[in-house]
Amino acid sequence: MQVRYANAMGFRFSRRIRILPGIRINVGKRGVSTSFGTRGAWLTVGKRGTRVTVGLPGTGLSYTQRAQTRTDDPAPTANEPPGLASTSRSTWVFVVVLLGVFWVLVRVLS
Repeated sequence: MQVRYANAMGFRFSRRIRILPGIRINVGKRGVSTSFGTRGAWLTVGKRGTRVTVGLPGTGLSYTQRAQTRTDDPAPTANEPPGLASTSRSTWVFVVVLLGVFWVLVRVLS
């Protein structure tokens, strides 16, 4: 059995710097990324790709997905129509975003 990262330290480093409302620079041990968004929905761009995060503010529940570029898209198989898997994922993301917007509206109007 091979152990990976046997000499790696267990320390973490993370810092978020607010540039403008809705724009943050994230500095960590592995590099720098930029996040755009608001409470409940964020788009993060960094050297390891682009991620979309949606969540229900105040609950601790969130969903993060790596955004695929055209070169990342796998070719559809013979049994799977093109776009079927991404349609179900985007439907899920839409539902979570809709719930997040609803949650924010309830909190603001209360």
